[in-house]
Amino acid sequence: MKGVVLAGGTGSRLSPLTRVTNKHLLPVYDKPMVYYPIQTLVNAGIHEILLVTGGKNAGDFLRLLGNGRDFGLKHLNYTYQEGEGGIAEALGLAEYFAGGQQICVVLGDNIIENNICQAVEMFKKQKEGAKVLLKEVEDARRFGVAEIQGNRVVSIEEKPAAPKSRHAVIGVYLYDSTVFEKIRRLSASERGELEITDVNNFYIEEEKLSYEILDGWWTDAGTFDSLLRASNLVAKTGANKMANKGGTASPKRQDVKR
Repeated sequence: MKGVVLAGGTGSRLSPLTRVTNKHLLPVYDKPMVYYPIQTLVNAGIHEILLVTGGKNAGDFLRLLGNGRDFGLKHLNYTYQEGEGGIAEALGLAEYFAGGQQICVVLGDNIIENNICQAVEMFKKQKEGAKVLLKEVEDARRFGVAEIQGNRVVSIEEKPAAPKSRHAVIGVYLYDSTVFEKIRRLSASERGELEITDVNNFYIEEEKLSYEILDGWWTDAGTFDSLLRASNLVAKTGANKMANKGGTASPKRQDVKR
């Protein structure tokens, strides 16, 4: 399995901080934000990683990360997203890198307390389809929201005004190689972007989407409030449990219904 970190976008919700840098280079407590998703993949045993970035500060990632030595990597791959076509468009740039293998995608502003090791191992056994990680949240309207019936995800709605549940789809996705064909079938949303939620709904139509409820805390860091929350959570959790070693608890599993 290969890993993809999506670290593009303009970060407009964090302006004026992002006038001079990419939001994923901003500090979360004692490390740049992008360190956390990379370490999440490394903790799960994934060492072939592609970083997708964009904008005028893309070169700063290379200066910061190099070949990934800080994470014990021998090599770190990079690609560049032109424009602002959305998460799914950015993921489409990883097709050549994926080479037909399963991929684990982590959004660059997602930070978790524990690890995704069990989710990764279970998805390897799933062999086809996709898996999303979910977390109950108070402010579900900010996220893609999953509607669950039994052990199935029956729909995912992006930033709904009236959420059907409190289960947010966090920014960790596992896909088989058909994800790139699905991306090519997308049309731009009202926001003018190719939405990752639409990709996940294609898998739901095929009844090939499984899910797990993430154990431990999770936060994005894409707004001033969530950036502050992320820094406070990391500081409180402690360096010995965070990026260097990861957690020990495993997500609760729900397999795809056949």
